[in-house]
Amino acid sequence: MRTLVVDHPLVAHKLTALRDERTDSPTFRRLADELVTLLAYEATRSVAVEPVEVTTPVAVATGVRLAKPLPLVVPVLRAGLGMLDGMTRLLPTAEVGFLGMLRDETSLLATAYANRLPEDLSGREVFVLDPMLATGGTLVTTFELLVERGARSITAICLLAAPEGIATVEARFPGQGVTLVCAGVDERLNEKGYIHPGLGDAGDRLYGVV
Repeated sequence: MRTLVVDHPLVAHKLTALRDERTDSPTFRRLADELVTLLAYEATRSVAVEPVEVTTPVAVATGVRLAKPLPLVVPVLRAGLGMLDGMTRLLPTAEVGFLGMLRDETSLLATAYANRLPEDLSGREVFVLDPMLATGGTLVTTFELLVERGARSITAICLLAAPEGIATVEARFPGQGVTLVCAGVDERLNEKGYIHPGLGDAGDRLYGVV
């Protein structure tokens, strides 16, 4: 797995504001949206394109357009929904699938409770949206499902990651075709499996405690 930590002043600035416990939910949603667009710019650097000719007011020009099949964006419910607008702003023609994952707080294992994905992902590039890569269980389960359906390449976009989670995903997917793009890698996981120092529960901070 290739890991890219985006080093940019605006990324660091927005991440710092997200960490602040005084940041309210509306501001947190806005900042997450803006940060995802910045991360998505780096995550899509190698997106598949094909040559195309267009006619300008002056002459014919050669450019590129997104190749088919078009990319698939998959937010992991519920927190991943807070990243969807920021991603589709950059990739408005991408298709969107949804995956609901539930983590057992004792075993820290993840299981799917909702699946709205194409059955056949052969040749597709998939961008997975999940704010926190903590234990790695959610992303491993998600990646396994996508690989089983034939995804050609998978890129996870996360706001924050923990070293333990990165190691877990790398151990399961050591080869090419899997990429992690994030705004930062924190110190460790705490005894509850939360990223330390982290930013708290991303879902709760996006939508409130329910």
